[in-house]
Amino acid sequence: MQFRTRAIHVGNEPDPQTGALVRPIYVAATFAQPGAGEWGEFDYSRSGNPTRKAFETTLANLEGGVGALAFASGMAATHCAMLLLSSGDHVLSGSDIYGGTYRLLHRVLDRSDIRVSLVSTGDLKAVEAAITPKTTMLWIESPGNPLMSITDIAACAEIAHRHGMLLGVDNTFATPVLTRPLELGADIVMHSATKYIGGHSDLLGGALVVKDKTLFDQLYFLQNATGAVMGPLESFLCSRGLKTLELRVREQCRTARQIADWLATDPRVAKVRYPGRADHLGHAIAKRQMDGAFGAMLSFEVRGDFAAAKRLAESTKLFQLAVSLGAVESLIEQPASMSHASYHRDDRMTHGISDGLIRISVGLEAFEDLRDDLNYALSISLSPSA
Repeated sequence: MQFRTRAIHVGNEPDPQTGALVRPIYVAATFAQPGAGEWGEFDYSRSGNPTRKAFETTLANLEGGVGALAFASGMAATHCAMLLLSSGDHVLSGSDIYGGTYRLLHRVLDRSDIRVSLVSTGDLKAVEAAITPKTTMLWIESPGNPLMSITDIAACAEIAHRHGMLLGVDNTFATPVLTRPLELGADIVMHSATKYIGGHSDLLGGALVVKDKTLFDQLYFLQNATGAVMGPLESFLCSRGLKTLELRVREQCRTARQIADWLATDPRVAKVRYPGRADHLGHAIAKRQMDGAFGAMLSFEVRGDFAAAKRLAESTKLFQLAVSLGAVESLIEQPASMSHASYHRDDRMTHGISDGLIRISVGLEAFEDLRDDLNYALSISLSPSA
């Protein structure tokens, strides 16, 4: 079956008791057992819940994994993956990563004597050079956040496995519609389900998907032991979101490409970062590992300072000023003051997150309306009198 068909039917079979086409939301915290010491499929909702299992089943199928685990947030999912590390280990991460991941790596893991290095994962020689005898995990994003860098996932998988490391990929931006990292050799895929999977800015969630049963069992143990699981309502909303995921993502990608091309012609814009454009350094790799489109996220640098970029982000009417992404409504933000404010300023500047950078998440509005909204904001924020 094709992707969109599986998204609708796998894990979403009619309810066996009533025939309802939409499965009920199981809010039960605990489940009666057949006998003392005899366990049914579900016993306590932290360990497993029928509504959560339905979402996990669908997502695992779409990503090509043996199983998926749904969490209370994307950061809870990322934290669970990092719990595979031990004191003294070294994790190598891409430098173009979500600010929350940066914060977890540098301000939480370091308390357990886990060392962290950031590297531009688009440079495979730099990746190889940064590996130490203690490196046990390579963590990447492609496209990266917020610079839209592209990393060769298959090449990173080869490097990681040659050195006995795990490769984890934050696939939030691409979604399984466009990229399926497990098929390219990755060991762990992470999603902030809050974003494209939910798709409507009305839930908080995360997920891990893996292709190895032993690794899945390890992560399940950690999830059950620490308890940051997705609730039944969020699980239901994620299952519903998956049913329209491909249709939403591909339409959003189409509009994002139009906006990127329009911005690239605007003299008020210094640089556009969108992997679908031929002038993007990672375009050839993106064309190879992304399925027919290049995502609905893009960033651009204005010909102005921190204050000008801040004014622009605050001046749009349709683009809402918010730090999330992937929803039906378009969002805009200034990474330096918002999503990546957790970076030390020197780190931000070193890794290319300039004060004039703007990141946008393209929703389902008409291109012409979004274009006019950005044009208005650019006009009032970068005018001589602004």
